Amino acid sequence: MFCFQFNGFMVHKWYQKFRIAGGTALVTGLLFLSSCMKKESYPEFPEIEFREFTTIFDTTKIAKSGFLTFSFTDGNGDIGLGSGDTLPPYEKSGDYYYNLVIDYYEKQQGQFVKVILDPPFSVRIPYLTPDYPNKAIKGIIVDTMQLNPAPVYDTIKFVFFIYDRALNKSNIDSTPPIILRRH
Repeated sequence: MFCFQFNGFMVHKWYQKFRIAGGTALVTGLLFLSSCMKKESYPEFPEIEFREFTTIFDTTKIAKSGFLTFSFTDGNGDIGLGSGDTLPPYEKSGDYYYNLVIDYYEKQQGQFVKVILDPPFSVRIPYLTPDYPNKAIKGIIVDTMQLNPAPVYDTIKFVFFIYDRALNKSNIDSTPPIILRRH
């Protein structure tokens, strides 16, 4: 499950408030908006930045789920895949089926070790390209993750990155260590 926040959302809410106030306010508001809006510009390769990981514990003090939150930018806005994007290179067995790649690590004997899971934590970000002429996009993604209900190790972390539709890979980011048991 995802939650998104985009750069154009607040402009829409601002416009609705002025539309209700009448024609004069609308004209004044649009002039103000056009004078203060700047065209966003970002690199064409996606960039991500870890924001936080929120852990939800059950009554036995074991983490049952978590929310991975990170921000992203992309200069040409080609983030996300449609449900029909399943032909090469996006086929299920291919490297690009998941466009949010999340690797799971457990702290075993003092060292973080990558654990291959089936199914993986990786997911497909839905199509996000803006409808307006400037396709540059920034936002926040929150991914809801179901954690192991009976963890062998009590400390994990996630390492993640995204691909855009041109198969450009973002930078790699990670969570800090996540403690799965409360004592």
